[in-house]
Amino acid sequence: MKSLFATLLILTAVTLAGCSTNPTATKGDVEELSVALQSLDPQVDPDEARRAAELAYSYSAHLARQYNVTTSPIVHNTLVNSGIKERGICVHYAEDMQARLNQENFQTLTMLRAIAEPKNEFRIDHSTAVIAAKGNGIYEGIVLDPWRYGGKLFWSATTEDSRYNWEPQLKVLRRKYERRMAKEAAAGS
Repeated sequence: MKSLFATLLILTAVTLAGCSTNPTATKGDVEELSVALQSLDPQVDPDEARRAAELAYSYSAHLARQYNVTTSPIVHNTLVNSGIKERGICVHYAEDMQARLNQENFQTLTMLRAIAEPKNEFRIDHSTAVIAAKGNGIYEGIVLDPWRYGGKLFWSATTEDSRYNWEPQLKVLRRKYERRMAKEAAAGS
């Protein structure tokens, strides 16, 4: 009964979500991100900022095609988590975006990862890539979130993203580990 309900829920969501269009970026979008990257620090190379901005937009769209995203991100997550699709949840976008931008071997920019734990019990963690000036952390960087709009890049200063409370990935993972260990210790007492 549970699997029938889940299947009906997925089919309903897919039908209501409709097909998404291929995300596109304008020259102005890329220029705006490039300027924001340059403003992170006076040492940021303008050519690196431009290249990073171009790649962030083009690779976001590439990932949506690669993951075969045809629905909303939440519906796509359900399809991945149920085994119908292989990739395309936020952590996949974050991993792949970070890996692709790291291939550029930027000298003045660095790629980082952030996680936002849910604000309520009905939501799940959200992962993203963050780009910052070399030597800076996520709070001085810019969130690059291609998952949020199904391959259309969302970006903002980390501290100005009103939808999520971003923290460094390792800090969140360490806290989750400590919670799990405390829970296991309490259960074993």
